[in-house]
Amino acid sequence: MKRKISIVSSALNEQDNLPLLCEAVKKEMALWADTYEYEQIILDNGSTDGTLDVLRRLAAQDKHIKVIVNARNFGHIRSPYYGMLQGTGDAVIYLASDMQDPPELISRFIEYWQQGFKVVLGQKQQSVENKLFFAVRKFYYWLLNLVNDSGAQLVANCTGFGLFDKEVIDQMRRLQDPYPYVRGLVCELGYAKALVPFVQPPRKTGITKNNFYTLYDNAMIGFTNHSKVPLRLAALGGFVLGVTSFVLACIYLVLKICFWERFPMGTAPILLAVLFFASVQLIFLGILGEYIGAILTQVLHRPLVVEKERINF
Repeated sequence: MKRKISIVSSALNEQDNLPLLCEAVKKEMALWADTYEYEQIILDNGSTDGTLDVLRRLAAQDKHIKVIVNARNFGHIRSPYYGMLQGTGDAVIYLASDMQDPPELISRFIEYWQQGFKVVLGQKQQSVENKLFFAVRKFYYWLLNLVNDSGAQLVANCTGFGLFDKEVIDQMRRLQDPYPYVRGLVCELGYAKALVPFVQPPRKTGITKNNFYTLYDNAMIGFTNHSKVPLRLAALGGFVLGVTSFVLACIYLVLKICFWERFPMGTAPILLAVLFFASVQLIFLGILGEYIGAILTQVLHRPLVVEKERINF
């Protein structure tokens, strides 16, 4: 009996890219037809263009293609993760539907998996995006590893594009994380992993769904899931600033008493001090709020996705 591989993607308004994706996956898996059978699971994450019509047509033409229609847009984290958990194969491969995760790497992933690696990750070496933007990404991963206190070494420039053994997927199911940071989670689980370097190509068609909010969201999830250092820096910074303020206030009071005329009590220094400490407090409250928000997401126990329809299952 052949082993099975599940290939998963989540799509939002990708009507032009999906035929290209399915054709590329079909071509790649044809190379392994004697060894593996496969299923291609695509989640329609609340598309407003013709994506769902395209998916229905593709599914009618190829029974390997299975479609999950979400009741609404469940976001850039929950929908892909839910799709990975629906895979029934001995391994699950996730790749984006915009063709910026090259399907041609599927064979490389399978080869590493056959060698015994439970996790195989595609690692971006270069990207067509702005060089400054790519440099900021690299700095983020460096900073995240610097403050990481989870004990796991996080891999830079990996977005979740890769292969995950069934054992890894089963562990994810047991965790029941409603808002996971997948690229960090697979590192924290500790399974042997291989890295496949690639140059990220440009989108074939359409526009990216990533924006400042989605990137910021991913970044904050990484910090709140893998480090308590920001909280401790906030506490330590507050203590240091409090002591410093008290010492400076005492010094100014002594100088004012001893040299009354030379140290006038103007409003400018007071106003600047108030604005400074108010801004510091807001930063610290923001850091605290991120962690509280992460806790709230965990305790609400909302479903990852609510399905509207399944096709070819």
